[in-house]
Amino acid sequence: MKWRVVLERDEESGEWAIWCPELPGCTSAGVTEEEAMANIREAIELYLEPDIFPLAPKAVVREVFV
Repeated sequence: MKWRVVLERDEESGEWAIWCPELPGCTSAGVTEEEAMANIREAIELYLEPDIFPLAPKAVVREVFV
């Protein structure tokens, strides 16, 4: 899967901030651009991992399309 990411270099520290605009709150950083890219890949993978929620025995699960 391909995701757009935005990189910004901090003028003072020289480090890189990186985030994925399509995934709110999915951010990372790195000392180098390459490290930031590796870190955001991991952040996106973790962001997209399904959460497992304990459900009541009679719970009904549905999907909603928006």
